[in-house]
Amino acid sequence: MLPLRALSADEVCDEPLTWPIDSHEMLGEGLVSDFVRDVVETPDGGTMQRDYLLHTGAVGIIALDDAERVVVVRQFRHPVGFRLVEPPAGLLDASGESWLAGAERELAEEAELMASDWRVLVDQFNSPGCCQESLRIYLARGLSPTPRPDGFVVEHEEADMEVGLVGLDDLVDAIYAGRVQNPTMVAGALATFAALRTGRLDALRPADAPWPAREAKDARDAQIHALGGQTRPR
Repeated sequence: MLPLRALSADEVCDEPLTWPIDSHEMLGEGLVSDFVRDVVETPDGGTMQRDYLLHTGAVGIIALDDAERVVVVRQFRHPVGFRLVEPPAGLLDASGESWLAGAERELAEEAELMASDWRVLVDQFNSPGCCQESLRIYLARGLSPTPRPDGFVVEHEEADMEVGLVGLDDLVDAIYAGRVQNPTMVAGALATFAALRTGRLDALRPADAPWPAREAKDARDAQIHALGGQTRPR
């Protein structure tokens, strides 16, 4: 037996928590994320310095057709030097847009598809030690073609992006073999596979389910604003 306390089922839950911020400094501004440094008070009365990226948040979509095939995009990612197999995804950077509306927009922009059935698969922080980004991954079913939104211009990496279908079983095999590494794709495909194979589809959260990470972001942004810092709009 391990000498560790076993958590109850109710305790298996991430807890929103803030520690006082003594100072906030902008180290660099970027096109998507800003790099900042905070001096934070610790519970033992000391302080710690943390550098991290501010981020507006994002959504990803596992679009699944009736034959259990997943819509994927093959997109070049300059920072890692790979063309990755990814799901349609994008930033929550449109003012006043709901999370679901953002996901619907991204699916139309990248894959020219719409869906009649939306559920929440998983919520996650992609790299919580160094980035503020929160991500919600949706399962979209009942797919049909739709035009790209008015005014959307395909450019940069998206102009060289391939859209296709991959069988869910093949996608899961590729993930376990280390051939697919995008975190949204890994988490979303495995969650979809688990939900399908264990009969959990009907138990998935509705598309408009609460997202505590967004409330935590608001609280953090309020702390930063109180210190005279800047954050990007949600």
